[in-house]
Amino acid sequence: MMAEGQWYYCLKHHAVEPFEACRSEDRLGPYPTREEAAHALEKVQERNEEWDNDPRFNDDEDDDKR
Repeated sequence: MMAEGQWYYCLKHHAVEPFEACRSEDRLGPYPTREEAAHALEKVQERNEEWDNDPRFNDDEDDDKR
């Protein structure tokens, strides 16, 4: 059985992998469960949308004034 916190989502193979698989630069993680790793791209999309809409990180208004 795989220890918790050792699951990754491989961007190259589009698959969930254990620690011993692909290189770190080709994957996201670690995730505590295989299930969470399987949803890594969804989590990335959610975070990107949150950050895109967060006024603390939205500089578009300032760029238009220049």
